[in-house]
Amino acid sequence: MKITALLVLKVNPEGSDPVILANACDVSHFGYFQRSSVREFIVFVGRTVAKRTPPSQRQSVQHEEYKVHAYNRNGLCALGFMDDHYPVRSSFSLLDKVIEEYQKNFGESWRTAQADSSQPWPYLNEALTKFQDPAEADKLLKIQRELDETKIILHKTIDSVLARGEKLDSLVEKSSDLSAASQMFYKQAKKTNQCCTIL
Repeated sequence: MKITALLVLKVNPEGSDPVILANACDVSHFGYFQRSSVREFIVFVGRTVAKRTPPSQRQSVQHEEYKVHAYNRNGLCALGFMDDHYPVRSSFSLLDKVIEEYQKNFGESWRTAQADSSQPWPYLNEALTKFQDPAEADKLLKIQRELDETKIILHKTIDSVLARGEKLDSLVEKSSDLSAASQMFYKQAKKTNQCCTIL
């Protein structure tokens, strides 16, 4: 999973080309002689997609193995160039964060921008690095990943107990925590499950 570029643009309602307010890209995985062309292509595609993303809309555009995700929040548009494997929900969560941070840092000054900004915005470069892991952008994905890891640890723990030669059946019989009815329920459930697995 890879983010190649993040851009913030001002989309003009009168139809003129969008103005680039901030731009961060990592083209290190391209050949040295391709990098300037890739940067130019990112700017070109970024303007094109931003111009065609209606206000208060999100959209994803596929281009070869990349997706360009765009979120236009009433004229302030964030774009992300991600590879095909980067989760869509994480992409839009990241773009939402970028717009929030931009407005926090610059307020409404973007509305008067007339030309592309060449000033680097450190947050965008940091975001490009930090959010290479989609779980950083998407809290739900992060929680799901943590739950999956916990589940794996639990499975390993049960397997390791059984691997030492202890049988779960004998542990159930010896247990003082389980009533006779609970022990019977366990045995019946085990028999029922064995019938199902044989089929």
